[in-house]
Amino acid sequence: MAAPTDCSLIATDLDGTLLRGDDTFSDRSRAALALAARAGARHLVVTGRPAPRVRPLLEDLGVTGLAVCGQGAQVYEAGTDRLLWSVTLDRELAETALGKIEAEVGELYAAVDQDGVDGLTLIEPGYLMPHPTLPAVRVERRDDLWVRPISKVLLRHPHLTDDELTATARSVVGSLATVTMSGPGTVELQPCGVTKATGLALAAEHLGLERGRTVAFGDMPNDVPMFHWAAHGVAMANAHPELKAVADEVTTSNEDDGVAVVLERLFGGAEPSVPPHALPRPGSGRVSR
Repeated sequence: MAAPTDCSLIATDLDGTLLRGDDTFSDRSRAALALAARAGARHLVVTGRPAPRVRPLLEDLGVTGLAVCGQGAQVYEAGTDRLLWSVTLDRELAETALGKIEAEVGELYAAVDQDGVDGLTLIEPGYLMPHPTLPAVRVERRDDLWVRPISKVLLRHPHLTDDELTATARSVVGSLATVTMSGPGTVELQPCGVTKATGLALAAEHLGLERGRTVAFGDMPNDVPMFHWAAHGVAMANAHPELKAVADEVTTSNEDDGVAVVLERLFGGAEPSVPPHALPRPGSGRVSR
């Protein structure tokens, strides 16, 4: 599907998409977002990171409006540092889901993101943070993970791949939670029915923006619902095959300013030299939404 020529909403994931591997935004990406803003388009960050872990990145971008955080569990207003909407994962259901998964695959290591603008990321013994720049507090035992309301649970297995762990978790968790994979070493349980698409839809409605004029960018399977919701989905060259399979277009990698490549084309910036794999693939993407 061709990208809308009157795009009014740009939804971007962060890790592996708009962010480079060193957790910074390139000058080219900043300039492309500014170009889109001058054309009247709104930019929404839509990320798996919880609001407290997103706050400094939004400040760096100069964002004072909304952001969708926690895989869609939070709609955060940066300018006022408050959550306009949030949903928590029932802690008893989370424990039950963990037990069901461990009955299939053996011992897991778990972490949680607490709800709220000051929520912490707690990790149990044995859990290694997949993203070393993100702060976390180690607890002594699993029961300590449940001391406050949580927005999601993060899982790691000592031997299974992310794809294997995700598939097994989905097969046994059922309606207890939504299972998603959001990055290397990051398999997550979130409230049932909550996805990036549900959070993006809430934020778009709040802003009075239409899904039919939305272009979304991402790199991992947790972005699939967002691509189904948006009018046009753009996967990064470094994206997971599951996301590329439903994308309307594949751009260059996050390290090669893939978001900027598309925004410059859509909003009339300088035409960069785009490698063939970054162009829309004939017959690719979804037949309908």
